[in-house]
Amino acid sequence: MRSVLRKFKRPAGAGRFAGLELLGSPVVVLDDQGLIRYLNTAAAETFEISDRAAIGQSFRALFTNPGVIDDLTGLVGRSDFTDRGQDILLERVGRDALAFHCLAVAVEASDGGGLLLELHANNQRARVDREERLLDAARANRELVRNLAHEIKNPLGGVRGAAQLLESELNVPALREYTQVIIRESDRLRALVDRLLAPDRRPKPFAPVSIHEVCEQVRGVLLAEFSRGLAIDRDYDPSLPDVMGDREQLVQALLNLVRNAAEALEGRGRIQLRTRVARQIVIDRVRHKLALELHVIDNGPGIPDSIRDRVFFPLVSGREGGSGLGLPLAQTYIERHGGTIECESQPGLTDFRILLPIHSAAK
Repeated sequence: MRSVLRKFKRPAGAGRFAGLELLGSPVVVLDDQGLIRYLNTAAAETFEISDRAAIGQSFRALFTNPGVIDDLTGLVGRSDFTDRGQDILLERVGRDALAFHCLAVAVEASDGGGLLLELHANNQRARVDREERLLDAARANRELVRNLAHEIKNPLGGVRGAAQLLESELNVPALREYTQVIIRESDRLRALVDRLLAPDRRPKPFAPVSIHEVCEQVRGVLLAEFSRGLAIDRDYDPSLPDVMGDREQLVQALLNLVRNAAEALEGRGRIQLRTRVARQIVIDRVRHKLALELHVIDNGPGIPDSIRDRVFFPLVSGREGGSGLGLPLAQTYIERHGGTIECESQPGLTDFRILLPIHSAAK
């Protein structure tokens, strides 16, 4: 059988199935024994296998639940079978399970029948659509708040200046206490406005940045700030390349996320910083072959249901006394790097995931 299969081995994606290389979704072609005749680049990256080494190997052997593949290969040779679509879950040792909608199509070949499997990530389209809607809404809200901040900033300075002039004319100490209130509150609002307008400052040119150095800097700051009861674990992928970016903005974005988690834990709990490589990721309607995946995971109470879909909106906070600016600013800085932040939360587990494209210049 191996000698027959060798003719399907492609030097660089050429041959009978070369057109499938253009697809962003994984495609695998099996023979009637369930051996791999072909897989496109997207499939090789998804299953983390070499396309050359995979040819002639058993596809079912890649998974801990091979019965799913057996059910599909059992369709080969049936006279009534042409194609079938179904949802499948592929489980792997030491890795997350992969949920797909699988389209199985019969393949005719001179040396026997076969099966073409086209795999689409289950619910991916719905997730992407939801994230796009939330991102668009968050951007619109940030733009509105920034415009309001600009309108507030100038008259606020006039109010403070008038209070200072008034104070200089008052001889009664009790009345000066009122002007001091005006001045203090004006300063507080000015600081808030400055934070709202911080992302508008001119960014520095991008340069290679080690995300693990960023993580270590943030970890050191937070452990010093919450010196008792807070643990910050590290689970880094040492093979990650540098990303192109503004180190200061990346530090501030991650600092906001980790501090937000620490405050939700009230300084007593566990946070994990985890880095991985993500493949075939769609960010803001653009597909990226490789991306950096940075998780900030905590074991706190979770985000309240009432604000879960609005955590990236300015001035929305689930904590009494919170400004509601940390997460929107973090999202803004990450978006400037072509990335995004996603969030999943439930009691006992909140996971903020930063996605940043890995460009060739950063490799």
